[in-house]
Amino acid sequence: MIFGLDGVEIGLIIVFLTLFSAILSGFPVAFAIGGAGVLSFGIITALDSAGLLVHQAIDTGSEAYKALVASGVPSKGISIFTHPDLPRYATESIFPDGDAANAMKRVIAGITNRINERVIAGQSIETLLAVLMFVLMGIVLERSKIANDLLTTMARVFGPLPGGLAVSIVVVGAFLAASTGIVGATVVTMGLLALPTMLRNNYSPELATGVIAASGTLGQIIPPSIVIVLLGTLAGDLYSAAQEERAQLQGCTDALTYLGEPAVLSVGTLFQAALLPGILLAGLYAAYAFGFAMLNPSKAPAVELGSGSGEVVTRGEAFTWYLGVPIALIAGMMLMSQVNFVGSQDTTVSSFTDLGEAASLRTNVSESCQASMIELHGQEAWDAAVAEQADIDATGGQTESTRRSPEEIEALRAQMVEDAAPIGTGLAVLAVIFGLILSVARGVSPSSEPLPLIIGAAGIVLGLLVDVVAIGPLTSASGTVAFMLLPWAMTVYGCYHAMIRLSKNELLRVVFPPLILIVAVLGSILGGITNPTPAAALGAAGAIMLAAYRKLQDEDKSPKVIIWSTLSVVLLILVGINFDLRINTETVSAESWAAFFFANALYLYALFGLLFSCWVLYRSGVLTPAVRETAKVTSMVFTILIASQLLNLVVISFGGEHYIQQFLRSFENPATAFIIVMIILFILGFVLDFLEIIYIVVPIVGPVIYGAHFDPKWVTIMIAVNLQTSFLTPPFGFALFYLRGVAPKEVTTGHIYRGVIPFVLIQVVGLAILWWFPGIVTIVPDLIP
Repeated sequence: MIFGLDGVEIGLIIVFLTLFSAILSGFPVAFAIGGAGVLSFGIITALDSAGLLVHQAIDTGSEAYKALVASGVPSKGISIFTHPDLPRYATESIFPDGDAANAMKRVIAGITNRINERVIAGQSIETLLAVLMFVLMGIVLERSKIANDLLTTMARVFGPLPGGLAVSIVVVGAFLAASTGIVGATVVTMGLLALPTMLRNNYSPELATGVIAASGTLGQIIPPSIVIVLLGTLAGDLYSAAQEERAQLQGCTDALTYLGEPAVLSVGTLFQAALLPGILLAGLYAAYAFGFAMLNPSKAPAVELGSGSGEVVTRGEAFTWYLGVPIALIAGMMLMSQVNFVGSQDTTVSSFTDLGEAASLRTNVSESCQASMIELHGQEAWDAAVAEQADIDATGGQTESTRRSPEEIEALRAQMVEDAAPIGTGLAVLAVIFGLILSVARGVSPSSEPLPLIIGAAGIVLGLLVDVVAIGPLTSASGTVAFMLLPWAMTVYGCYHAMIRLSKNELLRVVFPPLILIVAVLGSILGGITNPTPAAALGAAGAIMLAAYRKLQDEDKSPKVIIWSTLSVVLLILVGINFDLRINTETVSAESWAAFFFANALYLYALFGLLFSCWVLYRSGVLTPAVRETAKVTSMVFTILIASQLLNLVVISFGGEHYIQQFLRSFENPATAFIIVMIILFILGFVLDFLEIIYIVVPIVGPVIYGAHFDPKWVTIMIAVNLQTSFLTPPFGFALFYLRGVAPKEVTTGHIYRGVIPFVLIQVVGLAILWWFPGIVTIVPDLIP
């Protein structure tokens, strides 16, 4: 044994040193990882053939081992870490397959299967396509100069505050994180635009560089985050497999029986879970910048960069139109929803009865499984499930779903019509949105002629009255359109004039377009309307149209085609919600045919607008480099994925993965193992990129931490926040390299390193907050089922 270390331990050290050396060699990371896998396998094979690597394995044929198994200890729970006194023997080879040749065959077969499963035709490939779309969305938005406008506008808003420029950087960083999510582009853009301004206004170089680097990394945690997409596709598989193994170790047949719910973790759920942690980190960054300015006013002074072009508004007017009226509208809708004056008017009745409810937990299980389930869920939950199952058995078992008769369907529909709310939820939501637009427009320009806004408000009120008086649950979609034509025309007239006034306000003109795109992308994911891939495609298309709109404005050309295309998409959604567009049924009404052709016309015009936007960007030299850069980034991600699989299989080939997992499982408290994993990830972040950590380290430690009792959403977000730190930690933090490349000469590398230290500590504080208050992660997914 070399240095008294086990052969597997020597193998792990060789893999790490080879990987570290390969990355330092200057080769592209993807090739360095793959090469490290090949070289380390060759070195380990040579040392094993020379008899220098000796692995001490537990003698499973010994009496002590058999007695331990007979006592009820599962064989997977026995290792040299949990039972170091058990007899051992030296294996002939470090490779569990017998020799290096068989191990190589397994590695080759494994890499082929994994490429097929995770890159070409696996279940996660559709989700991974979202990476391409989000990258394209971010690069196009970055090249549309949106960050320039945001930085200028936010600096004017926050500049007069102590440390206001630093706070504005955090706000812009969070905004860009939700719209672009590209760390390099964000850091470089803010470094070029904001850093000289901050230094010119006597800001501390350490604070300026630290806040820019840290704010640029928010795109790794605030959705839509590429890190969460990549980590989520992997974590879902790890969690499902780990919980199945955990359930079987506890004596249960499967995870559904043991947990009482499916062991499923989706990327959409992780986006929901990451929302508040991302906002928390941004808030901590801003709080530090403001606190630093209060303690060191000379190093972060208040700066007046000039006022915007908006009209002067009194406090009373601002309170009324920006706060009072919006609160009244939202509170009024919520109040009317509580008394069922606003609610669903749906009268759809299923042709089949509902399947009878089952007990909250499966009770027909073995004694060992029952004991494990009681330990997990508690005696009270088990007794409740037993009582529920007894009631079900007493009524003849679980009720089956049966087809309803026409009379039953009509009776149920009549009851639903009677219980329906006078105002539909959809119309009420639209009324609130239009009311908010009119209210803000009035606040932006109180001295302008109020008549158009009054007409719009009258249209909203008239529409609600028409809905109460003339529109019922059984009113056809075409009838609803006919009744609402006049109120909608009045409302659109008022909103048209409102948008003209809003466009004259610099803050709204800059923030509103990307904000709509963020709401559309994140809202469709967080609301469960669609999964991340279609939402990412929507974001990419929206980014292209937004960039083209900006380019046409810069060229003093009319962007009407893009505006009308955007309205076509909105109308297309409304038509799809309110009309039955199915034309493959036995009978299709004239109303459905008309709506179908109208929807197709809207779709074709929206497609024309997208192609026109592509032409505008192509002609102006924006689209080609954006697509080229997207191809580079996406290719890098997938190449690193493949190379990481090779290195991971090499670690598995000589038992390294099993050895690490046995070590982590040796701790009685899983929290201890999780803390150790988090510390290891934090340390590795100093030398490895997040991609290498996700695809090399997480698959090794994942079966242990995802196989414990922790909430998988919480575990994944904790890892994501930890990985975000890898962009900030010297010497290989990518955000530091990006900033160093664009920083002025008077800013030294020492300034940058000293500047990020407080923000690295803030990351640790953020992790501690999430550790002690896991509800920050789980509350949003619990509220949005």
